[in-house]
Amino acid sequence: MYGAIWRLLPGPAWFKVIEALVLIFAVVAVLFLWVFPWVAPYVPFGENVVETGSAP
Repeated sequence: MYGAIWRLLPGPAWFKVIEALVLIFAVVAVLFLWVFPWVAPYVPFGENVVETGSAP
């Protein structure tokens, strides 16, 4: 998959590296700005409960 992306990017190798970094940054930005906030209400990470009192 990464080889196919590398071949699809235009330009010399140094420019492909810059383009790949920009693409990675764009994907991370989309995840943090839209995907993670949309999924957060459905993930039960905030419902931590610690029970105390009953020792075996």
